[in-house]
Amino acid sequence: MEETVKHHLKRQLRRLVTERPYQIIAGSAAALVLAGGASAAVAATDDAPARQENTAAVAELGSRLGEVASRGEARVAVPSPSVSPSASPAAVKPAAKAADPDTTPKAKPKPPSTKVLDYTYEAQTAYWNCGPAAVRNALSASGVETTQDAMIAPLNAGENGTNSAEDTTRGLNQMVKGNPYRTHMFDGSASPAEIDQLQADVVKAITDGRGVVVNIAGDATDTDGGWHSFPGGHYIAVVGYKNDGRTVRIADSANAALPAYWMSTIDLANWAATRGYSA
Repeated sequence: MEETVKHHLKRQLRRLVTERPYQIIAGSAAALVLAGGASAAVAATDDAPARQENTAAVAELGSRLGEVASRGEARVAVPSPSVSPSASPAAVKPAAKAADPDTTPKAKPKPPSTKVLDYTYEAQTAYWNCGPAAVRNALSASGVETTQDAMIAPLNAGENGTNSAEDTTRGLNQMVKGNPYRTHMFDGSASPAEIDQLQADVVKAITDGRGVVVNIAGDATDTDGGWHSFPGGHYIAVVGYKNDGRTVRIADSANAALPAYWMSTIDLANWAATRGYSA
């Protein structure tokens, strides 16, 4: 009986040693219970010397099991260096969010304070031909070469001249890509808002490389004091500006001796107050 108990306890010991660390303590306790139970069984059938020997064997076995349990506890208490403990959710930093692409609309470059387009000048070939001549001069500033005669039909021009800025707008758009020209008519006087609009339209067109055609009537004075009078109406081309558009450069087909001059935008607006312009 004694040998059977010892053999059984040794098998239990070998099995417990090979178990996972966290099971060793529980196994040790179970082994001690078994040992106590076996001692009780031996005590009931054997004599006193045998009980003492069995008791000593169980005590020795219990001591060894205690050592195994202690080593198991140590292994459970100290994690293996090769295995990192799980980090708590609070310790885990979220991945940095990828920067969103910059979708902020970019401001357009500010127009230059002064700009004058390169153009070729021609004086009008007939007294009524100022409309086709002005359109031809403005188109040359855009790099479009044509003739005054070629522009007569698109403008419906004749001996009575060119009817209005609606005609010059149509003729200009037939010669350039994208139909960029629009007609702007005055209501008989140039209001501050209309003067500002003319200034803005001239700056935009010239910055875009396009000349402006203006239908004027009456008298006006240029920045040098020159007097220009067209009671029956006239067409001129604007090919540049300075002072942020407050002063404009005019190409005038009426007089080859004075092909160009500067005029304030306010004076030009008042000159065109009963007509309009193409820009």
